[in-house]
Amino acid sequence: MQTVKGKVTIPTDESFVDGTKEIAAKWGADAVRDCDGTVLPKNAKDLGKVYNTYFIVRGDNDWARKHPEEAQRIFLLSERVLATENSVDIPFMNGFLRDEFDPDYTNADRWEVYDRTVGEKVSDWTVDKKTHVITVKNAEKMHEYTVSFMARITWHPVQVYNYITNNWTCEKQLTYDPAYPNTKEYIKRHMREWCEENKDTSVVRFTTFLYQFTLIFNEQGKEKYVDWFGYAQTANPVLMDEFEKETGIKLCAEDFVDCGHYNNPFRSPAEKMKKYSDFVQKFVSDTVRELVDICHEYGKEAMMFLGDDWIGSEPYGKYFGNMNLDAVVGSVGGGVTVRMLSEIPHVKYTEGRFLPYFFPDTFFDGNENNAVAELNRNWLTARRAHMRKPLDRMGFGGYLSLAAKFPKFVSRVTDICDEFRAICDAVGKNKPFTTVKVGILNAWGSLRSWQSHMVAHELWYQQIYSYQGILEALSGLPAEVEFLSFDDVRDGVPKGIDVIINAGDAYTAFSGGREWLDVKLQTSIREFVYGGGGFIGVGEPTAVSANGRYFQLADVLGVDEEIGFTLSADKYNIQKVKHELTDGLKEIDYGEDKKNIYALPESKVLDIAFSDRFKRNVNVGEVKIAVNEFGKGRSFYITGIPYSFENSRLLYKALMWCANKDLHCAYSTNINTECNYYPSSKKYAVVNNSAAEQTTDFYDVNGKKQTLALQPMEIRWITAK
Repeated sequence: MQTVKGKVTIPTDESFVDGTKEIAAKWGADAVRDCDGTVLPKNAKDLGKVYNTYFIVRGDNDWARKHPEEAQRIFLLSERVLATENSVDIPFMNGFLRDEFDPDYTNADRWEVYDRTVGEKVSDWTVDKKTHVITVKNAEKMHEYTVSFMARITWHPVQVYNYITNNWTCEKQLTYDPAYPNTKEYIKRHMREWCEENKDTSVVRFTTFLYQFTLIFNEQGKEKYVDWFGYAQTANPVLMDEFEKETGIKLCAEDFVDCGHYNNPFRSPAEKMKKYSDFVQKFVSDTVRELVDICHEYGKEAMMFLGDDWIGSEPYGKYFGNMNLDAVVGSVGGGVTVRMLSEIPHVKYTEGRFLPYFFPDTFFDGNENNAVAELNRNWLTARRAHMRKPLDRMGFGGYLSLAAKFPKFVSRVTDICDEFRAICDAVGKNKPFTTVKVGILNAWGSLRSWQSHMVAHELWYQQIYSYQGILEALSGLPAEVEFLSFDDVRDGVPKGIDVIINAGDAYTAFSGGREWLDVKLQTSIREFVYGGGGFIGVGEPTAVSANGRYFQLADVLGVDEEIGFTLSADKYNIQKVKHELTDGLKEIDYGEDKKNIYALPESKVLDIAFSDRFKRNVNVGEVKIAVNEFGKGRSFYITGIPYSFENSRLLYKALMWCANKDLHCAYSTNINTECNYYPSSKKYAVVNNSAAEQTTDFYDVNGKKQTLALQPMEIRWITAK
């Protein structure tokens, strides 16, 4: 197949120009980029469009040293210290990397000392600035105490990571904050000077803007706290004071440290911090817009990297469009990150960095087959989402000279680049056919579209993969997905929604916690389902202990969780029944699962696990899957649903069953395959997601069936008759 040029970005450096040209020809690359630790060749523009990395709030240590008072700030929470006497010393810098933070004594009036045993602030304390020790007087014996203190960020956290990981010896990068007027004027002046000096740069790749996600290191240089969505490092005194002037809300240290949770996205958001994050987003958008305008003045595009200092630039937030960006690029961990990127509004194009990165941890002698295997896994997972909403461009990061040593890898990337372009040409802006509209219900709603239960770029966490699988499955299913907040549905579920999904552990922002004590919310969902809508619960949906229930919509779901309060109530619904949803599925994976789920009398149990220790016909078993009829509507419950071909098919069947729709419409029966239909071009794409040959029955939109034999990883394009 002859390679068509375009839509691909590759890394290069001044020592690998000829090799770059050779690989660019094979992959059809039309753009090059720099990478950490490399320098673009002088003739980079001869290789194609030139992306050049740009940092706004780090990199100029001369400026930072001249203006140490304008460093970025964060509130940190010390370790808990037990008072064994009537006074207690708290060495509050213990547990933190000293090079990353410096206590900000100029703002010590904003510090807070707490008695954590009773949750009360105490005021009788003194501080020794030389030893960084706070002494609490008149302490209560056997109570725990903490210090919430403001610190200057004296080493940029991302460089901390890169520096330690790669054994760098270069100068450590300081930080500075555009919330201060001097620095704000400086970053605009520097932007203009940089554009003058980098005339060959086509795209300014902002990595990223003003505020780093929360990334705190411990004394050993290991990550202590990581929150990809965290606003902790926006705790600038100027912003806090301006926020108070605008809203009348005075923020304190405890608002930021949040008992040590730092307002991570699994916490139900406090109203004042929701307003503050909105305020920060407005400030970031206004500031970045001035820099973007300068880029455009010099004829350069402005691209945002979705990572690093991206806080305040929420791509689905209401101020994102104000920045007037041309593009967004991000790392592709799978289908979820593809959809997160590809659906971002207000930009001309989106781009994904695929795995593996061309780094020595993967590209070393004898590891070529593993590198190709990782490439295929990443591509096949991401490809499902491309079939629904493709990215505009793809690319890779790292050191191209390393990848060039692996000919099989280079060849496979050639095939993938060709297939990517073919998908873009066939799908393009065409809206694919959808069979069902799904509403994902959580505290964040549309602000965190395709980002619920996410930690960084789909990193593996034991507590979340059982929920992350929902979005991974949906990213490639013929379903329209809308992310709804609890406020969005209190007065009724929006028109067009067929099925609501509520998933997560109890009391998290994603399950809802105390939100479900709201009568309006409960009755709104009940009315929706009773009138014919569908409801899917995963894990501990609607869970909050109140009024004799743990799952507040147990009547809708047909299940509840035993937390010890209803052990005396006999439970007889333990018989597993056959059902169309589980018919033909053999290896359903519940992930980390949930224990002690029991079925109400009216529901149907589709799967249940029994202990070998009990042989009874009552009060035994743990329900894994159940379905329930509620008025004219239906519900489906499952304890967990990690992504797999089998689980993805189960979720899709559950969606269609809950919506009371025909499954055999633009449908492929083999779970290793999926079907997409594009009405505007009248083309079907039947996709083999596996590395083995597959045979499947394919149904068109009219229910007409034909049998197909698909090669490994094949996409079969079929024109509708």
